Amino acid sequence: MIERQIVSEKISIVIPAKNEARSLEKLLPEIVRRYPEAEVIVVNDGSTDDTIEVCKASGVRVITHNYSKGNGAAVKTGARAAAGEILVLMDGDGQHRPDEIAKLLAKYHEGYHLVVGARARVSQASKGRWVANSLYNTLASWMVGHTVDDLTSGFRVVNLSKFREFLSLLPNGFSYPTTSTMAFFRAGYSVGYEPITVEKRLGKSHIRLLKDGTRFLLIIFKIGTLYSPLKIFFPLSMLFASVGLGYYGFTYLTDGRFTNMSALLLSTSVVIFLIGLVSEQVTSLLYRND
Repeated sequence: MIERQIVSEKISIVIPAKNEARSLEKLLPEIVRRYPEAEVIVVNDGSTDDTIEVCKASGVRVITHNYSKGNGAAVKTGARAAAGEILVLMDGDGQHRPDEIAKLLAKYHEGYHLVVGARARVSQASKGRWVANSLYNTLASWMVGHTVDDLTSGFRVVNLSKFREFLSLLPNGFSYPTTSTMAFFRAGYSVGYEPITVEKRLGKSHIRLLKDGTRFLLIIFKIGTLYSPLKIFFPLSMLFASVGLGYYGFTYLTDGRFTNMSALLLSTSVVIFLIGLVSEQVTSLLYRND
């Protein structure tokens, strides 16, 4: 019943893909069968396999990058080219199930501007990935004051015009889901979550543990600077101030003097606070809706 309602809506399904021909052979026919009136766009991010031929065989639109620009860049390309009012984003590696698009769209029509497919623990690729994602979710929940079920899921339904407002903020790499989610929270748009089941990916993952693990670590800092920098900088400033005052109390009692280390710690706390204050003002400018 839900899928019958979907075909009458103006939706665009964008799938970033790099060397995912094997999974696209199964994924695309299923999407076309279920949602024949939807616009389906595959952004071929510099693939060296037969991705283009697979897309043409399924009758879907394909946009090709001459070289690999990154998952986020592919999403931005698809968002710029999409003609629908509602944008569906999903991976091309076979993990996201086409039948669950209907669930996300139904949730979207409850009044949300962005709906994210939330993965269960059993759906995580590895225990390490689950631990990292749990850390991101916890930090993001603290930052926004709402429960964030899945910060990094790439399976989502979003209002296209609102998503385009933040294209300039989105990175070209794998952290675009984090950035877009926090941007929607910061702008005051409604964000919802819908439980999904993730299948085992087909083919080889493009994520490298050491290289992308470092990048994902930087996501933690990006979360803070995107949403409310003072929530990160102020506690850090207070930490340095507390250590500085504590050290001053210790040296005063033992040596009766104010040391250079105490001065350095206290001045550092002031600098960190001022950086956070300026960052807060800059962030506010990024989310102005004129």
